[in-house]
Amino acid sequence: MPRRRQRAMAGSVSDGTEDSDSSAEREQTHSSESDGNMPKRQRLTRASTRLSQSSQDTPDLKRAAEHDESPPLTPTGNAPSSESELDISSPNASHDESHTKDQAGRDSDKDLSHRPKRRRCHETYNFNMKCPTPGCNSLGHLTGKHERHFAVSGCPLYHNLSADECKVKAISREKQEEEAKTQEDNSSRHATRHQTPTPKQSKYKEHVAEMRKGRNAGQQKEQKEKHMEHRQTHGNTREPLLENITSEYDLELFRKAQARASEDLEKLRIQGQITEGNNMIKTIVFGRYELDTWYHSPYPEEYARLGRLYVCEFCLKYMKSQTILRRHMAKCVWKHPPGDEVYRKSSISVFEVDGKKNKIYCQNLCLLAKLFLDHKTLYYDVEPFLFYVMTEADNTGCHLVGYFSKEKNSFLNYNVSCILTMPQYMRQGFGKMLIDFSYLLSKVEEKVGSPERPLSDLGLISYRSYWKEVLLRYMCNFQGKEISIKEISQETAVNPVDIVSTLQSLQMLKYWKGKHLVLKRQDLIDEWKAKEIKRGNSNKTIDPSSLKWTPPKGT
Repeated sequence: MPRRRQRAMAGSVSDGTEDSDSSAEREQTHSSESDGNMPKRQRLTRASTRLSQSSQDTPDLKRAAEHDESPPLTPTGNAPSSESELDISSPNASHDESHTKDQAGRDSDKDLSHRPKRRRCHETYNFNMKCPTPGCNSLGHLTGKHERHFAVSGCPLYHNLSADECKVKAISREKQEEEAKTQEDNSSRHATRHQTPTPKQSKYKEHVAEMRKGRNAGQQKEQKEKHMEHRQTHGNTREPLLENITSEYDLELFRKAQARASEDLEKLRIQGQITEGNNMIKTIVFGRYELDTWYHSPYPEEYARLGRLYVCEFCLKYMKSQTILRRHMAKCVWKHPPGDEVYRKSSISVFEVDGKKNKIYCQNLCLLAKLFLDHKTLYYDVEPFLFYVMTEADNTGCHLVGYFSKEKNSFLNYNVSCILTMPQYMRQGFGKMLIDFSYLLSKVEEKVGSPERPLSDLGLISYRSYWKEVLLRYMCNFQGKEISIKEISQETAVNPVDIVSTLQSLQMLKYWKGKHLVLKRQDLIDEWKAKEIKRGNSNKTIDPSSLKWTPPKGT
């Protein structure tokens, strides 16, 4: 008996948890009662097995803690302002620590040989789930490739289609993709050097232009009545009828984009990156707007499962109810973003916010932006970044229009890390203003800038449009005979790689006798001039004289 007690004490010192100590004593007592003649070597072997299990389980717990991406919480629900606030005030921190210790004690008692093996399956369906569309039986999929669906994005009925129609459209899309791929493979490897379109491409362009001629003709009275009746009958539970709104060509492009997006969502669901539950913010109340969200943002779970979030449009704190927001707005003293106002013209202002000095505001801004950006990964590590927040002022305060962030010290000379225009201000010229402002800062710094990749789909469209406008304006004002891409880059602060890609897309770059030549296409310049005249004197432009800013030194 003394020898057994001494071994139990040694095991408790090595394990370091109370649960493993008591389990070791119980197991040794049970073994002594059942088989008193058990050899000592066998008992020592079991004790060493438990010690090895506890040493193997401890790194697993550390790895799980390192991969835990749940955002830190404070008693107010917003991001913590410092590490000490997280350690002392967070109710989840102490709970997670005690839970980890208890779990370590329980895992040390289990034998690895008795643990069930994990099974992987490529596609699983939860048949308890049901599509939220009224009258839908969850059969079929918008892509035509799956037997069931559980979300509106893949519901044929919501898109005013049947499951069979989706399958037929899927077969047609696959044939078109195969033909396009075959044509690509048959094209020459050096086809990028020949900038003139082939006769087949020209014929296809004329065909598309012919199909698009009648897209602005408007709907007839019967068609309008049909659309209104469909809207009154189904409301928001069905997609509006899209026929006769635009050309058949554009409608087919939209249907293809819908199917591709639905397929991407289905892949994410199968991989387990998104769930079929409602643990996602669907809408946010932001000022006088209610905005539908596009993507998932890692807000705390207690806020995300509400479905609707209430955000103060000035300090960007997020709340659970309209009542809390109303009380907050009554005592919120903020009427503009923190930081320095570096630009003002008319009602448009830009504020420079340091992520190190205003950490909470920048973290909340990143969480808000993730609701509308797909590729954004920065949420809490905001200290190495500067945020340039554009606002529009009225008698109630400065309302958030959009922002872009940039690294304080970028080795690759990126002048934009992340850029966003709020949905209520899209398609009004504010996106180009943000891009133009970022290049204006690069000119003041006497650097050549470029946005950080990858760009979102809307971001790529905005940048290509901006680069095209900058190059055509430069070509229009250029009076010399020889032009250099390096000179264009130095004057516009646009990266030469972006200039070359834009010239290629405009078919203004030609390879001839071993040299690349820049062509001055007068038709494109005249088209740009006509658009400028039609646009008139718009206030959606950046005036360099209104900038009051000096480059930061060694931040």
